[in-house]
Amino acid sequence: QVQLVESGGGLVQPGGSLRLSCAASGFTLDYYTIAWFRQSPGKEREFLASINWTGRNSYYSDSIKGRFSISRDNAKNTAYLQMDDLKSEDTAVYYCAAPPARGLEPANLVDEYYYWGQGTQVTVSS
Repeated sequence: QVQLVESGGGLVQPGGSLRLSCAASGFTLDYYTIAWFRQSPGKEREFLASINWTGRNSYYSDSIKGRFSISRDNAKNTAYLQMDDLKSEDTAVYYCAAPPARGLEPANLVDEYYYWGQGTQVTVSS
């Protein structure tokens, strides 16, 4: 069974940091683009970052550029989202996603992704 499982969310104060993990089971992440999205109540799911299968090319939304960093460790079958200088507006459920096939270049649209994790809650509050 193909699964993506996010972890690492929690409550953090403004200015703090968290590192989210996205672990794959039932398939290997090799050759798959990985992306991170988030969704707040009443808002559409928002693209944050994506990384191609080699890890050499990454892309970021302007809203988080310079504060968040996406990476991957194919040997561990895991991708990461390092989040620094967190703000209250970063509060959301964070999801990792993979497209339906290997070898696809990173995209920023929800519809380009097929495999989704269950999400992990990030709350930024003092």
